[in-house]
Amino acid sequence: MSTAAADAPKLPIPGKRNILITSALPYVNNVPHLGNIIGCVLSADVFARYCRLRGYNAIYMCGTDEYGTATETKALEEKCTPKEICDKYHTIHKQVYDWFDISFDHFGRTSTPQQTEVCQTIFQKLLDGKWLTENTMHQLYCDTCTKFLADRLVEGICPTLGCGYESARGDQCEKCGKLLNPTDLKDPQCKVCHNPPRIRDTDHLFLELPLLREVLEKYINKMSVAGGWSQNAIQATNAWLKEGLKQRCITRDLKWGVPVPHEKYKDKVFYVWFDAPIGYLSITSCYTPEWEKWWKDPENVELYQFMGKDNVPFHTVMFPSTLLGTGQNWTLMKTISVTEYLNYEAGKFSKSKGIGVFGNDAKDTKIPSEVWRYYLLTNRPEVSDTMFTWTDLQAKLNSELLSNLGNFINRVLSFMAKPQGQGYNSIVPDAPNAESHLLTKSFAEKVSKYVEQYADAMEKVKLKQGLKIAMSISSEGNAYLQESQFWKLYKEDPTSCSVVIKTSAGIVYILAALLEPFMPSFSAEVTKQLNLSPGAKFSLINEKGELILGKQPWNILPCGHKIGTPEPLFKELKDEEIEFFREKFAGSQADRALKAETEAKIIAERVKNINVSDKKKKIKSTSETKAKPVENVISVSRLDIRVGVIKKVQKHPDADSLYVEEIDCGEDLPRTVVSGLVKYIPIEEMQNRKVCVLCNLKPASMRGIKSHAMVLAASNEDHTRVELVEPPVDAPIGERIIFPGFLGEPDGVLNPKKKVWEAIQPDLSTDGDLIARYKDKPFTTSTGICKVSSIGCGSIK
Repeated sequence: MSTAAADAPKLPIPGKRNILITSALPYVNNVPHLGNIIGCVLSADVFARYCRLRGYNAIYMCGTDEYGTATETKALEEKCTPKEICDKYHTIHKQVYDWFDISFDHFGRTSTPQQTEVCQTIFQKLLDGKWLTENTMHQLYCDTCTKFLADRLVEGICPTLGCGYESARGDQCEKCGKLLNPTDLKDPQCKVCHNPPRIRDTDHLFLELPLLREVLEKYINKMSVAGGWSQNAIQATNAWLKEGLKQRCITRDLKWGVPVPHEKYKDKVFYVWFDAPIGYLSITSCYTPEWEKWWKDPENVELYQFMGKDNVPFHTVMFPSTLLGTGQNWTLMKTISVTEYLNYEAGKFSKSKGIGVFGNDAKDTKIPSEVWRYYLLTNRPEVSDTMFTWTDLQAKLNSELLSNLGNFINRVLSFMAKPQGQGYNSIVPDAPNAESHLLTKSFAEKVSKYVEQYADAMEKVKLKQGLKIAMSISSEGNAYLQESQFWKLYKEDPTSCSVVIKTSAGIVYILAALLEPFMPSFSAEVTKQLNLSPGAKFSLINEKGELILGKQPWNILPCGHKIGTPEPLFKELKDEEIEFFREKFAGSQADRALKAETEAKIIAERVKNINVSDKKKKIKSTSETKAKPVENVISVSRLDIRVGVIKKVQKHPDADSLYVEEIDCGEDLPRTVVSGLVKYIPIEEMQNRKVCVLCNLKPASMRGIKSHAMVLAASNEDHTRVELVEPPVDAPIGERIIFPGFLGEPDGVLNPKKKVWEAIQPDLSTDGDLIARYKDKPFTTSTGICKVSSIGCGSIK
């Protein structure tokens, strides 16, 4: 995971501005979509990065929210345990946020011993303070499953007049959108066994919000002004207060959650909306054992929280009430930044329906993360809903990033890099008396004002405005270059030209600094092209903490400094690519996966020259294959990838990290294969497993044992996790895996000198739906496509 933290955890520093930043904990039962990402983690990341630029002592805490009904429901769907669901999706979330360059100081999870300890301690304080009461509820109980049913585990006919949807959930009807109670449904059924449940009484514990109203309102009235709460946060909070605070149930009849430390309620767990915000505290306690220095020092620590509008009441009413009820001196939220919804094309993003572009989809497009960050932040729904469209993404990339920002930087650095007589041979020129150059002085005054406006916007968490101001400097830079006509000055007035170029080079640095919170990988590339030290940190302030960047741009880069090699920073997005993406991501994730699998099956059935091995047919070994390679064409069809099954596996006698496998690939004799999978896959999970085997690599000796093939596996970006690429369970052993549209014969043996495998391998990957692909073509067998279990957007080799 990307991290901004040093080795030692940061603690509040007396005399400095200490800022604690959190974003709503993403729920762990699915992959985050772009609306989730801009609504919480990305927005918080931009602010955290800005705080570091300003020299503030800031930490950013986040993690996955893992307890509750939705996790249990997802576990039932995927036929595994809630913990396995959490482990799987926590990893996927980390991969997505890592690719998006989110700079958490710590990214944790709520299913930890620390969460149980902190949550139960707070509960005990509330109980001792008599802020909790008992009450009886009517709840649906399934006699077949012998348990009370959570709202999401009940389905029936929607009771709303004119609706009558037959698959309405116990908490909400997806057709008409009306919020429901499970006891309101007509003909309710248990979602697990499909038997009708019965109403039964059950006792629960409630937080007495009405009794806490006075102290809560005092906090809201003070902090909403001092912290400059966004208007949508104030409106949502006031709506709850106006309606009248009610008791809130804090327990549930579930197994997956923090256990209630009370004899009468020992078989229940805490309601996820009671325990989830406490996750901010427990995740910080995983970051540092001295976590209370952040969370119990409101005089010296400012808490900023980022979330979507549906999370507001839980952070402005429920969570502060919980903390206030303990009677302890908690660091309560100062500023809340709330987004409206980001919609997708003509409809809405939906995690439950899989509609829209998800985090792993974004990576799968090969459009750089900095472009996605820029687009989402320019489109941040700060005061009203906004819409993601592919054509808008294209327009912003091509016109704003490529033609404006990229064009300015490339013009400046490319001119500097030209040889003497045409440019400056990559050396920053001197700029004598730059203050007296009228055009430059006027330009610098504009830039200085923009930097002040940028800082003011960012301090008020107006991120979209901050980004717009930074991009305005780029526009002014292009106008400055054009008005100066530097290409003429170079020959006619070399002194003035040096002033313009040195000033412009300083503006390149300023842009990289101001845009670092928004596009960190862009800023890193500009740092490289400016040839600044790799570990150099941008800063907006001087040693005294004064905001000075922009006042004298001609003094930023020293005279005589040699820049690096200028290269284009952005690539044009073409119309045909946009059409491809719009079609590819149409419908739901489930629809897309089904479509890919169906197409793969149809294509596979049409292929007549697939080598299938069974008891009636023997396949010639690779060494006997007479097919001649097409030496000048690097095509995936030159690879001989087959369905194999591991018959025997043991550890290499002379290498702790290697397995030695005997793999049946449909030939007379099994192949001996050596694989470096020991630290990733337990030996018992390797036995009798179907795998994808690359059979025409030249045999190679590995620690004294010759390997006659290679098992294909996917790994994540930092190679901390590896999973086998798996054919369908009913794929015939020995069948050649094909790629639709690539129907040539494989080479007998791949010639190492031609580097065929090395040329093809970078285009082998898994996509957001966990399908193994060569470019956009799935690994295909006659019975379906090949997949991995959880590594989306991984590299296959």
